[in-house]
Amino acid sequence: MNFRRKTIIGSVVAAFVIAYFGNTEEACAVALASPDSHASSSAAFSKVASPKVPDKVHFADQTIDLDDDLRWERFDRELSAMAYTHGNTLLTLKRANRYFPVMAPILERNGVPQDMLYLAAIESYLNPRAVSPAKAAGMWQFMPSTAKEYGLEVNDYVDERYDVAKATQAACRYLKNAYARYGNWESVAASYNAGMGRISNELSNQQAESAYDLWLPEETMRYVFRLLAMKTIMEHPKTYGYILTPDQLYHPIETRIVEVSEPVDDWAQWALANGSDYRTLRELNPWIRSKQLPNKTGKTYQVSLPAKNALSRKKQSKSVYNKAWVGVSD
Repeated sequence: MNFRRKTIIGSVVAAFVIAYFGNTEEACAVALASPDSHASSSAAFSKVASPKVPDKVHFADQTIDLDDDLRWERFDRELSAMAYTHGNTLLTLKRANRYFPVMAPILERNGVPQDMLYLAAIESYLNPRAVSPAKAAGMWQFMPSTAKEYGLEVNDYVDERYDVAKATQAACRYLKNAYARYGNWESVAASYNAGMGRISNELSNQQAESAYDLWLPEETMRYVFRLLAMKTIMEHPKTYGYILTPDQLYHPIETRIVEVSEPVDDWAQWALANGSDYRTLRELNPWIRSKQLPNKTGKTYQVSLPAKNALSRKKQSKSVYNKAWVGVSD
């Protein structure tokens, strides 16, 4: 009997049993008790290892001791979930090779710890075109009002939340403001999720000094430990089963910059006139949000177009930002 016929028969039997007994645990137990299901169960599943939780983790020049059982369990939850969310974690590693070289120098110039790169990683999986159900957008997931407050242009034609460099600069302004208020980066991170007002009130009301010790809404309590888990995996991906070769990473795309200070009636025609095409233009400039640009103020925009051979995987220059991201398993 082939697999498809066995599956159909099994489904029919299960439906009959549930109809007879009702939708109860007894019915489910009977329906699942066929010899074939037990015989194949050991072959259907691979062994699943629980990721090892370190005794301590380091974040922004601070050591976090995980001997506290509540901290340990929260970290274990996020590390386990992230280690086995293979697709998103794998894509984050690949994208980091392209975007960390852009973002890291901006953080350094602004005096923001490099570990805050992992905040963008948990916000968007480093997808510059990410949009949340609440309409937060870009790699740093700014809401429109917050983006404008921190100097980004957001309208129907231009949305700089999708500009990796400009959004990173705006994020640095927010992070530095929050650090001036809290004096520790974990509370800064918590405020990025819940807002400065909420974190300030809870630190005061709970007489705590660190977001690690706050009782907060579940999403925010998870947030700071997701940040630690993302850093742990991205610094030691091979330890958690992520094996990549250099050619599998997403490499920086060499571009040439064309300045635009006038209206653009049709970006597709503009792209063709400048030796490219509309698809490539939009891929490299996700901040462009329409087929035209009124630009009534005469603002100068820097438009990225690919350099020669930049999009050829065979000819493009390749570099590995972090050597720990590639190689054989530990």
